[in-house]
Amino acid sequence: MSEIGIFARRHRLGAGHIFICMYTKNRNKTNSYDGFPKNRCLSCGTSENMSRRKYCSVECRQRLRYHLNLRTGLLRALNTRYATFYFTEAIIILDILPYGSAELFSYIFPRTPGRKPVDDYCTMSNILGNAWWAERNRTNKRYLANRFILEKAKSKHADSVPIKPLEVKEPAKLKKSLMFLKLQKTDLNSAGLQRKIKSAYRRQAMKHHPDLGGDAAGFRKLHDAYEQLIRWSENPIFIRRRGFPDKWFYDGSTVRWVQPAPGWLKSL
Repeated sequence: MSEIGIFARRHRLGAGHIFICMYTKNRNKTNSYDGFPKNRCLSCGTSENMSRRKYCSVECRQRLRYHLNLRTGLLRALNTRYATFYFTEAIIILDILPYGSAELFSYIFPRTPGRKPVDDYCTMSNILGNAWWAERNRTNKRYLANRFILEKAKSKHADSVPIKPLEVKEPAKLKKSLMFLKLQKTDLNSAGLQRKIKSAYRRQAMKHHPDLGGDAAGFRKLHDAYEQLIRWSENPIFIRRRGFPDKWFYDGSTVRWVQPAPGWLKSL
């Protein structure tokens, strides 16, 4: 493991001190972040009983998302357009790209043995938030408090780091209808889509029509799926999804964190 140098700057506030430890001096290739290790939970990093799952439990995923969304005040204060959160066995990393900025600001915080990434993130967020408020109260200027916090980060040109989210466009709520008609998502891009939908419907109707020994309830579901696909072919509606396959992603336009999405970004 490469040596991680932590730059600590002390900011005096009354009788106490706030330590802001955010800067890695050196990260070589062996300690750089190339994505989550395989078969590890994307929320806590455990590899126990993971098999092919992405999260060790629903509760683990929800706990991290809850605390990320609970602590968006600093991101809003810094006018954040995009942010990502991820971790290794040694550190957690928060990358921030403010609106109108060509620089990416990275905050790196050492992992505490025996603690989960969410606990270390809460500690780091509290340190930064308290420092922001201390500087805001001292100067009575929000922009000076923002500058003070951003100066504690390691900055680099935004084009050198993948901070802008990947985006996919997929049909809205058609999975079950496609399944009933034995069609694939790729079929929706075909020329003559309605003809293909009708042909698929006729094939399935021959199997499931009540007059041919099929189930009436099942045939109604088949017919509903057919009608939904026909309506969609006349007025296609898509859902745009943005994110990263291996990082938690914050979108300033929605002020929400999105969990890693290795599944729907696999093909990109």
